[in-house]
Amino acid sequence: MPNRNQALAAALILAVTGCGMLPGTAGTPPPPSTPAASGGAPSAPASEAPVQDTRKALAETRSTLTEDLKVEVVGLNRIKGKHLVVQLRLSNTGTEDLPWTGELGDHTRPLGEIRWASGIGVLDAAAHRWLLPYQPEGSPCLCSDQERDGLGYFIDPGRSITVYGVLPAPSGNPATVTIVTPLAPPLLNVPVSDEPPAGDFPDPDAQPVTAVTRRILLPSESLDKSEETADDGTDLRVNLSSDVLFAVDKATLTGRARAVLARTAKLVDASPATVVKVEGHADSSGDDAINDPLSRRRALAVQRALAGLLSRDGVRFESRGYGSRRPLYDNGTEEGRRRNRRVTVTFAKPAEPAPRPTGDPVQTQSPKTGGPRATAKGQPIGMEVTGLRRLPGGLGLLTYTITNEGPDKIWFNDLHHAQDWESYKYQAASDIRLTDGANRRRYLPGRLQVPTDRGVDAYCACTDVSGVRIATEQFAPGQSRTFWSLFALPDDATSLRARIAAFPELEVPVR
Repeated sequence: MPNRNQALAAALILAVTGCGMLPGTAGTPPPPSTPAASGGAPSAPASEAPVQDTRKALAETRSTLTEDLKVEVVGLNRIKGKHLVVQLRLSNTGTEDLPWTGELGDHTRPLGEIRWASGIGVLDAAAHRWLLPYQPEGSPCLCSDQERDGLGYFIDPGRSITVYGVLPAPSGNPATVTIVTPLAPPLLNVPVSDEPPAGDFPDPDAQPVTAVTRRILLPSESLDKSEETADDGTDLRVNLSSDVLFAVDKATLTGRARAVLARTAKLVDASPATVVKVEGHADSSGDDAINDPLSRRRALAVQRALAGLLSRDGVRFESRGYGSRRPLYDNGTEEGRRRNRRVTVTFAKPAEPAPRPTGDPVQTQSPKTGGPRATAKGQPIGMEVTGLRRLPGGLGLLTYTITNEGPDKIWFNDLHHAQDWESYKYQAASDIRLTDGANRRRYLPGRLQVPTDRGVDAYCACTDVSGVRIATEQFAPGQSRTFWSLFALPDDATSLRARIAAFPELEVPVR
């Protein structure tokens, strides 16, 4: 009877939406909840128990927050060479009802009610983009809707539901992609099919939609704090410390400045840039009458020095001083003011070296005896790094497992107590650093950039520990959770030192 109801619902959807559906696989039964186009009718009556999806999983993981929530990719189809249909099967392997909408919601866009599978995403590593379901008119997401699709707020014990998202395809038509969700660490190397998907899905070409993409910014800094670099996949932005380049209130380069500028000049030489922007910035000390001309003179001094260090022609410079009007950090702290006193050099990033093979799919592992230890309220906490894997586009994925080895339930809040936590819109497991001792550089977690009316909000490209996922840092006795972070990864690195929260630093091989 349920199959007949789903067939009738699919026919109703087509009648309502006309030809606004993507082609499905002929003769293949639809997944348990056949989705409607935005504003369409529910796919099946809410009172009907959904038919269980028995397709073979392409990849699977477990929710970091709710270990009884199993997440499987059961469909990944590229449509017209430019769209992806991603289908996830969410299964409750425990003994109590599990809510799913909060965990799978995209917290980087306003959703209103928490009812959409809007956090289903794909990592376009080569382009440094995080791709999410399209946004149609009148709805936050071209994806499963708990109310419209009759999915129910809870998943019953031993049961599963299948949800979907329709989103842009990553650049280059890769044979495999990385699936990202707020639920768990990314799933690597999931094969993409160019066959039509099983089921009926709304066609983004048949209605007005907006692509929802997040630029990934990958920051790193020199160990001597002379400069920090951010890579967004298109440009490099090098922030040179004014405290290193100049004496206080001066615009004459110091003797140390040449060595600092030499690295930036080498990067410009290796890039295809024909225009290099040089911008001077100050902290909030003093007033505009002092900060504006000083920042402008400092930008011009860096421009002249860089021009003399370049080994190629055809580069034009644009210089400007912004005073204290564009802070990157909180001017209320000495460290924030130090980092805001900078000269920023921006140019097209150098070409990527030949890609290395990507790592194996992420597997959750149990901590090993004798690994690094920390404490929370006097209880022992164990940690194991389960992988540092190289991805395309100079990205790296770090995964690690935290375990409560004590007798009582505890909160381990050290994971989000990073020095730069205020730089993020919400709290996340961002207190992680990777260090390349040979090149004397430190790498910070990647950031997802979201344009707003006020500027740009930054979200950590790592495990979220805010909102409905705030309990991710809570551990029952013996409980383990797996966390993750995206980083820039130097091409020549075979291992890096990892410092995670309060745990001792350890050497981690790159795979």
